[in-house]
Amino acid sequence: MNLQIVNSLDENIWRDYVALNPQGNIFHTPEIYQVFSHTKGHHPLLQAVVNKHKEILALLTPVQITLADGLFRPLTTRAIVYGSVLCSSTGYDANALDLLLSSYVRAAKRQALFTELRNLADLSLLQGVFAQNGFIYTEHLDYLIDLDITPEQVLQNIGPRTRKHIRQGIRKGSMRIDLLTQHSQLEDWFRLVSKTYREARIPLADRSLFEAAYNILMPKGMVQFWLGRVDSNLVAASAELLYKDVIYGWYSGVDRAYADESPGELLMWHVLNWGCTHGYKIYDFGGAGKPGEAYGVRDFKAKFGGKLVEHGRNILIHSKALLRVSEKGYQLYRYLIG
Repeated sequence: MNLQIVNSLDENIWRDYVALNPQGNIFHTPEIYQVFSHTKGHHPLLQAVVNKHKEILALLTPVQITLADGLFRPLTTRAIVYGSVLCSSTGYDANALDLLLSSYVRAAKRQALFTELRNLADLSLLQGVFAQNGFIYTEHLDYLIDLDITPEQVLQNIGPRTRKHIRQGIRKGSMRIDLLTQHSQLEDWFRLVSKTYREARIPLADRSLFEAAYNILMPKGMVQFWLGRVDSNLVAASAELLYKDVIYGWYSGVDRAYADESPGELLMWHVLNWGCTHGYKIYDFGGAGKPGEAYGVRDFKAKFGGKLVEHGRNILIHSKALLRVSEKGYQLYRYLIG
């Protein structure tokens, strides 16, 4: 079979390939590629393997994320493959995937500290090829919530304590939840999410990411920004990605001063209820940390009764020495912003 690596694709062919592949997810789409192209500090790449008929056999869309330019760029650039690789749905071609990864690795070792494949499905059949190209498997959890049932069943699957808080909040009626519909509302949304990440001492993507999502994804119904208010105060916010029959939890924030109102729980239930009544089948929480490690976010997600899955991640370190220096710098950064 005559295989060729390409760095560009006809968008319609690309879009159809992802849509028709059962494991194609939103992070494989040209729309997300465009969003990252308009985001400060983000540089998306495209590599694909095609056959002599120009049919796509394997697809890789890493995003190089840089926190600083100039002399610090080598110490602050990592490559994240959101959604991992995508292979032909007619039976994956080991030669195509091996060609794709080996070509990528040769180029990436000069461009990033490491590359991480974030698997959103069971890719156990691909692990052999991943390993051949240096991508080491690491355990990583996620929660998937079944939405292909009635809203009442979704609510019953939620933990009893959380379910009680949700019912109390609904009866109380003090929190109003709305979709963001105007660009001017994005300022308030971003302010609360920024505050949440700052309090957690976790770097947040530049605002341009959300501006691009608003401009590119929202007109196509591929993103929703939710706002939760008590009186005139914004107390909860989230961004949800929508693709096929899946809702992907993307970013969220809550105001801790209103913890008694259970804003995070009420907003989460509102999103689940909306998805359940609009034909979506799965809510993907977007990660729940590593097994055996304390992770407060996982504790929150566990309350909603989803199925705990372990699709893992695959990581290739391009420079161990530079990575060690970078990790020390990241620890210092978290200390300074805390």
